[in-house]
Amino acid sequence: MDGTVLVADDDRTIRTVLTQALTRAGCKVHATSSLMTLMRWVEEGKGDLVISDVVMPDGNGLEALPRISKLRPGLPVIVISAQNTIMTAIQAAEAEAYDYLPKPFDLPDLMKRSARALDMKRRAPVSKAAPPREGGDDLPLVGRTQAMQALYRLVARVMNTDLPVLVTGESGTGKSLIARAIHDFSDRRTLPFVVAQAADLQGVEGPASLLSRAKGGSLVFDEVADYDEETQARIVRMLDMMGDNAPRIMSTSQVDLASRLESGAFRQDLYYRLGGVTLHVPSLRERVDDIPLLADHFLARGERDLGTTRRLSNEARDLVRAYSWPGNVRQLENTLRRLMVTSAEAEITRAEVEAVLGNQPAMEPLKGGGEGEKLSSSVARHLRRYFDLHGGALPPPGVYQRILREVEAPLIEIALDATAGNQAKCADLLGINRNTLRKKITDLDIRVTRRRKLM
Repeated sequence: MDGTVLVADDDRTIRTVLTQALTRAGCKVHATSSLMTLMRWVEEGKGDLVISDVVMPDGNGLEALPRISKLRPGLPVIVISAQNTIMTAIQAAEAEAYDYLPKPFDLPDLMKRSARALDMKRRAPVSKAAPPREGGDDLPLVGRTQAMQALYRLVARVMNTDLPVLVTGESGTGKSLIARAIHDFSDRRTLPFVVAQAADLQGVEGPASLLSRAKGGSLVFDEVADYDEETQARIVRMLDMMGDNAPRIMSTSQVDLASRLESGAFRQDLYYRLGGVTLHVPSLRERVDDIPLLADHFLARGERDLGTTRRLSNEARDLVRAYSWPGNVRQLENTLRRLMVTSAEAEITRAEVEAVLGNQPAMEPLKGGGEGEKLSSSVARHLRRYFDLHGGALPPPGVYQRILREVEAPLIEIALDATAGNQAKCADLLGINRNTLRKKITDLDIRVTRRRKLM
């Protein structure tokens, strides 16, 4: 590499590491812990590349980007930050930073990006940046893992385009939050944000009325895979008749629409109209290293909302990280809020977490197994694998209640789906008292929403 790099970070270790690495690569380096000093160097014309932290003792690195762009058009800035939220990624993109990396960053990766930025310096200057927006710090879209950072970057790139967006992912991962974030941080943020229901598309005037409500803003089809064939056809016709001031179209689905295409359950013409850009929100199982970060975020939020200060003990934190969280971020948040209310002391113990989670990480989904296998055989195979996971040791005490909990939750959820959410019918179907059903829904943290009847 060839060029002069300006490094601004209040962490002396980071400044030292970057200085040594960049110097070995052939660069000249000026390093500082002061944003004011960095801006003075920029005004003096020093540097071919800036690597800057966000939170500095005397200012905010993101807020300085528009001024850097005005003073030195074409000077690339790589933002590094420990604030691993979607807000940081969006602000960096809006301020036209060359790149953004979360801390802790991978040094070889940063060096490659720096080399590309120095090469880009010789090209045409970038356009003037827009100032970053305020707010949004409370978004629970938090994560430093590669999967989440890639998602954040893609969101930042597509939010001001007119391409339709399809957001996929399991229940509870935050698909609706992604759609809302795209709207709230886009140029359409002052215009309507409308979440469409199947009923909104009924009747001759339904589609036109929906377009009128969402005029110029964003229109979201939530869980679009649940729409019947007639509703899907209405959406196709509606999308074809959109004129001026058409809304941005987004949709969410926890079902693989491609597989629905093969079975004929989803219209191909609708799929291609909705899938301009597909954003996949990873499950917590795919981003295990984000679980402690999310846990701290929800505990901090609970402190603001409930006025109660709680923290996880090291043992409790280990258990929270090990759990597979089948309900994803929503289940994690609900569990931590419950622990904040029920915990006797400021430090939440492992035993208290065990009481909520069943004292053991949730069992992984079954793999393999032939069609037509008896339920008893399937369960026996699953339980054998569960015991085998402990090597030669026995599982922790309480296996019976733990296994019952694992079976009860999906059984009740499926029964609620089958009865369209009617708890009286569901209790009758299960052969239990309605009050017992209500108690189990509460104890098992089953989210009761508008449910469709299974066919």
